[in-house]
Amino acid sequence: MKKIDYRDKGSILNPLKNLQFFARKPITEKLEPRPASASYRGFHINDMDLCIGCSSCQKICDNAAITMVEVPSIKEDAAKGIRNLRPAIDYGRCCWCALCVDICPTSAIEMTREYVHTCDGDDTDSYFVFPSENGIHDLKFAKGWTKTEDSDLLDRIRRPMGEMKPEARINNFDEVVDGFTMEMAVEEASRCVDCGLCEDACPAHMHAPNYIRSIYEGNLEQAVEWMYETNPFSHVCGRVCTHICEDACSLGRVDENGVKNSQPIAIRWLKRFAMDNVSKATIKHIAQKGKTHIKSGKSVAVIGAGPAGLTAAFDLAKKGHRVTVYEALPKAGGMTRYGIPNYRLPEDRLDQDIEVITSVGVKINYNVRVGTDISMQQIHQENDAVILAIGLHNGRSTRISGSDNKAVVKAVDLLRMIPQGDKFIAPKSAVVIGGGNVAMDIARSMARLQMKQHNKVNVVVSALEALGNSFLADDEEVSESLEEGITILDSRGPKQCVISKGRLTGLETVNVLSIFDNKGRFSPKYDNSDLQYHPAEMVIEAIGQSADITLLGKDLIEELDWDRGRIKINDNGSTSVEWLWSAGDMVKGPDVINAVADGHRVANDIDSYLTR
Repeated sequence: MKKIDYRDKGSILNPLKNLQFFARKPITEKLEPRPASASYRGFHINDMDLCIGCSSCQKICDNAAITMVEVPSIKEDAAKGIRNLRPAIDYGRCCWCALCVDICPTSAIEMTREYVHTCDGDDTDSYFVFPSENGIHDLKFAKGWTKTEDSDLLDRIRRPMGEMKPEARINNFDEVVDGFTMEMAVEEASRCVDCGLCEDACPAHMHAPNYIRSIYEGNLEQAVEWMYETNPFSHVCGRVCTHICEDACSLGRVDENGVKNSQPIAIRWLKRFAMDNVSKATIKHIAQKGKTHIKSGKSVAVIGAGPAGLTAAFDLAKKGHRVTVYEALPKAGGMTRYGIPNYRLPEDRLDQDIEVITSVGVKINYNVRVGTDISMQQIHQENDAVILAIGLHNGRSTRISGSDNKAVVKAVDLLRMIPQGDKFIAPKSAVVIGGGNVAMDIARSMARLQMKQHNKVNVVVSALEALGNSFLADDEEVSESLEEGITILDSRGPKQCVISKGRLTGLETVNVLSIFDNKGRFSPKYDNSDLQYHPAEMVIEAIGQSADITLLGKDLIEELDWDRGRIKINDNGSTSVEWLWSAGDMVKGPDVINAVADGHRVANDIDSYLTR
């Protein structure tokens, strides 16, 4: 017979052992940090400065435990991808899975080893907590679960875009980049966390998360439908957009230690991929959706066939208004055709965007120069509203000594010659003054012509700005220019064009000490002791552009209100003259997507004006 040991677990006599505690004095433990596992999933903390309010944590939470709360004291900045929203946690719903930590693009939200929390009286909301940097009780518990290389749920590296080798592309004006394959596009689209910061930043508020999702699902026609809700120049923007959206992308951030190589979604290239892989006929069909068949009986004239003017024309034609566009040059597109080389924006893709716009009923009169072939007064008399969108086709001069020599030319004038097929002999040596994309465009175009005609590249770019964060041109423009044999001299300012017996021999530059004064105004300072001479048969000025307003006529110029040399407009593009609106580069500065956004605003305002 087995002997029973009443000390065994489960003995009915074990509870009697608890009687010994009745005689002991109770102990109250202080609320203070206690040791916990190094990767303990306690209460959350959030670095308010590191957090960008992207809502990725909220979207990944299956228990709906996270609510994004507006914090008015935080300044929003759509262009930088920062919202004034921060996460609050409902610990009645939270299951401490830590997906919010693992998905956070900036590593702002983490979990501490804190595991104690006392309710504040009868406050039923005490478990709805707004995490700060120090935790619930400001006791600064050690960090527990934080993002690591292994737990990071984000794909940080974008799929590389193939491009033509420098030695091959320098001999022609063929498009440099290859474009994504279907496999690459789907992989790139799969990286998107659908935070929407890109849509906030885009001037036209393109539905990028929606068309990216459609690409991921393989539905390219649906992707194009999303694009045409906001942008009739999607072929153009798929190639030369300034991609503000990518600057705002939540994946384009580094972690708090700045060590993670995190790259934004290639939103521009995904747009290009979808547009290039849907047929012209299908795109036209998509673009014509929503077009009314009821004629309004109203007519609108648009002066200038660039992105702003044609976007407005597209919208107004779809609303049933008769739209006529007056274009001084032989083809439409404005500076996208006459200012951007083919290797960046092939003409056939621009032509496709314009074909779609004319397919909804927009009429374009080419080679008609307003102010010469037809007056503004006549256009006003024949139309109920007029849009002025003439762009910036005049180049600015440095006005340095010798800049009036015939061998000193404007970049915009040269860029205009190339797509029109004008023949000219490229100089064997050239210096470009300027550091923006226009400077790079003319430098790279000139290099191609030199290689074709002289079998050697000899182009120097002199820019006020230092290479790096302050340089104006896009990084890819700079790197590709250097690959093509162009010399870039940064922090150099033009002193004089050297003229000998009436002939240009070169450019003198000086070292730049500073560009702006202490009030942020443009006021370059130079070290005149640091002088360099650059031999050149041609000096090309690429320091900015202006609009030719002479077409308005003296009376209208005097009637309009002006703001620092630009026509003054309200938020909807309306000028001080009731029947006249203005949009695009001439009022906002050079940028395709801003011009498209301008066109939409102006069209909406004119439609309200015509139908009131």
